[in-house]
Amino acid sequence: MHALVEQLRGTLLPAVVTPMSADGVVAFDALAAYASAIAAGPIGGVAVWAHTGRGLYLSEADRGKVLATWRAATTAPLVAGVGVPRSTGVVGLREAEDATVAMAVAAAGFGADAVMVYPLAAYAESADGSAAAVRLHQRVAAESGLPLVGFYLHGEAGGYPYPPSLIKELLSLPEMLGVKTATLDRAVECQDAIWAGRSTGKLLITGEDRMYGPSMMWGADTALVGIAAAQVELSAAVLRAWTTGDSSGFLLASERLDRFAAATFYAPIEGYVQRMLWAAVWEGLIPEEAAHDPYGPALPAADRDLVIHCLQGL
Repeated sequence: MHALVEQLRGTLLPAVVTPMSADGVVAFDALAAYASAIAAGPIGGVAVWAHTGRGLYLSEADRGKVLATWRAATTAPLVAGVGVPRSTGVVGLREAEDATVAMAVAAAGFGADAVMVYPLAAYAESADGSAAAVRLHQRVAAESGLPLVGFYLHGEAGGYPYPPSLIKELLSLPEMLGVKTATLDRAVECQDAIWAGRSTGKLLITGEDRMYGPSMMWGADTALVGIAAAQVELSAAVLRAWTTGDSSGFLLASERLDRFAAATFYAPIEGYVQRMLWAAVWEGLIPEEAAHDPYGPALPAADRDLVIHCLQGL
């Protein structure tokens, strides 16, 4: 466990997209080429089945093929997002917990090195929510046999905004690698979450695409972000400058990334997946016919124009 923590500390793990057709068929040839290109970049690992990759929408068979494609492309650690697949028709909390554990067990069988546990929003409404969240993580670890990444996800994305006390408790578990924060735009909550993990020795992982540089100044030491699904070097440059103490380089790199984040991560926030796919097309990472997000909102042509204009400027 400690060895994997230190292997990942200070590195970038792109939360990668899944190339698809307009009707949701995974384009595996496009995925293989995309995986090869991303794996050649300055990364420490890859986050598959995450929100950016629409992992909860994929069939179990497709999830297995997606993970196998990434495993063929890289020996770097693969962290698989696990939660409640959209196809399960889950209605109760116990069913949701069972589905999350089952997806983690499947991830282990497919060859994942760790799992990132999607938070169950229902815990936020329960007086026993924090204790239940801890028990879920313990159960996922016990039944899958894999180390875990906790996931503080803002409520608009269906998450559970973990209080600092819960983050401390999660990071005290021996099976935990760290906790990722994705608070979207809540600076105070992001600070509190990161600060809660200080002195634990675990990874303090930023998932803050719109507060990427600032989250590092608050203490984040590793990055697992959707913005790196198409802009690996841009994302890595900020982290690299910060970890090496290059203050002027950090300010420059952070300003560049912020410009791209402003062109991709804004309301409707679910549209960011499609915007990142458009960016990947512009970069030559994914062909046009495989750059569809059938699970996000319809976006105007102006959104794509903004993405391309920003990339041209950068």
